[in-house]
Amino acid sequence: MKCIWMFALALTVGGSVSFAANAGDVALGKQVFEQCKVCHATTTPNKKVGPSLMHLFKRAKLKNGKPMTEKNVRIMINDGGNGMPGYVQVLSPQQRDQVIAYLKTL
Repeated sequence: MKCIWMFALALTVGGSVSFAANAGDVALGKQVFEQCKVCHATTTPNKKVGPSLMHLFKRAKLKNGKPMTEKNVRIMINDGGNGMPGYVQVLSPQQRDQVIAYLKTL
């Protein structure tokens, strides 16, 4: 019961709930990410249409100047920005979690 209360509290105060990814999440995230590779490189620092995501979670800031946090990456995936469409209506919450798990491995 305490775990559910903490989750609800985190959501109420606008926090994000991080999850421990397993290898399956990463593998599925890589599959989901295939559609993103049209615009984003992952193995080179070179920009395609959008910025390279190589070493994304090792950076201090996102390209929009916001701090590099899972919450801010999730907002970018959900809402888009700077020419990137939002994916909140395209990807399920689980798929977005999987993509983030994959991005953390880059």
